[in-house]
Amino acid sequence: MSTNNRSPRRLGNRAQILLFILLTVILTGATVWGARTWFKRSDNMTIAIGDANGIEAKFAAKLSSVLAASGSRIRLTPVSSPDGSSRATTRFDRRQADLAVLRTDAVIPSRARAIAVLDRDLVLLISKKTKLTTIASLKNQRIAVRGADDNNENLLRGVLAAYETPNSAFKLQTVPADASLEKLLLKDGFGAVLIVDHLSVIARDKRYEQFAKQHGGFTLNGIDDAKAIERRVPGISSETIEERLLSAAPAIPDDDITTIGWQWILVAQAKLPETRIVELARALFENKSDLALADGFASKIEPADTDKDALIVAHPGAVQYINDETKSFSERYSDLLYLALAAASIIGSIFVGLYTAFTRTAPEKAGQLSAEVIEIGQKIGATETIADLEAVHDELEALLMHVLNGLQDGSISPDGMETFRLGYEFVRDSLGLHRQRLTRAESTFTERPPSGKLAART
Repeated sequence: MSTNNRSPRRLGNRAQILLFILLTVILTGATVWGARTWFKRSDNMTIAIGDANGIEAKFAAKLSSVLAASGSRIRLTPVSSPDGSSRATTRFDRRQADLAVLRTDAVIPSRARAIAVLDRDLVLLISKKTKLTTIASLKNQRIAVRGADDNNENLLRGVLAAYETPNSAFKLQTVPADASLEKLLLKDGFGAVLIVDHLSVIARDKRYEQFAKQHGGFTLNGIDDAKAIERRVPGISSETIEERLLSAAPAIPDDDITTIGWQWILVAQAKLPETRIVELARALFENKSDLALADGFASKIEPADTDKDALIVAHPGAVQYINDETKSFSERYSDLLYLALAAASIIGSIFVGLYTAFTRTAPEKAGQLSAEVIEIGQKIGATETIADLEAVHDELEALLMHVLNGLQDGSISPDGMETFRLGYEFVRDSLGLHRQRLTRAESTFTERPPSGKLAART
């Protein structure tokens, strides 16, 4: 086989390996980028809301605006529930929303995880002068329950149910939410007034202090068995009303007292990624002042209870932020790092298989090229000029360079190298001898005397 007619070789083994490594890196990067793009799409979160004019909807709108203004990647989309907040809870329980605002007296979905306490609803037990020391002391008295509907009354009846007996029942009556203490206690003759309101609203309401100054004060009663009620009724918590919360002068209450209440909690689906909840919690707590509603709701946002026995277990992402345990870069992106390693392993294994089974170039043995050396040697005898002989010599040197390069890049194995070397040296020596013969022949032809007529004429 002539070296000039040698067929083009496939890509060398070393070049193939480098190419496969490059392709592995490129495909791994594309896989990780695609996965990150997919995860990033999930930064769009939904929040279930009830009535479009309710607290949940208003807070969701505030939170959405704060997230956008703070540069967070999270975008919040409200999912309305025209049937009210109970329907919103159902949407959350059916995984139709990522977030929800729940009050703890509602049925808490098992997959709900707490992020923050947005506000607290307290029960204020107000009487004119008489101090009521226990819930039982309210029996057989007319008690006004202030509210826009009978929801507060129904809530309180559930609390008081344990105290009712056939011969002694609580006489609750729902009155308008804007009914004044003056009208209820002084004119209508109610023995006590039960008010359920947000702590943030109570703290800003100046009507209590005005009533106290005009009518010589009133009594804000503590509920001494609040702890027992907390244990007995799920969702109710024992709350503290701080001294002078309702009125500074006169001081009402004149000391910290205990009552019962409920909490408004922002919850998330348990399986939401921790990194997203950490970012949401950061935006929530770093922008608390911008999240308060006009009536004061959510003006005192608190961290969720991180105890394991909490009514609603805190989301791990919220726990990280609250306990200042936010993850490092490597921990935060460990999922993507593991994905990159797995992708590189799989893609690399595929390319190794392709290289081994199909694309790998089997090394050519050096001994097999001895035939080409002999073929070149056979051309020596047919050359009649030094120029022709030099062409043969160039062909031999080209074959030698091919072998040396092949040994370097692995496309030629050293098997039979001794045979090739012997053949090469033999042909090289033959070239030298034939060059000498051609040189002598040309010299003899140049020095040969003239013959024939030319000699006689000379």
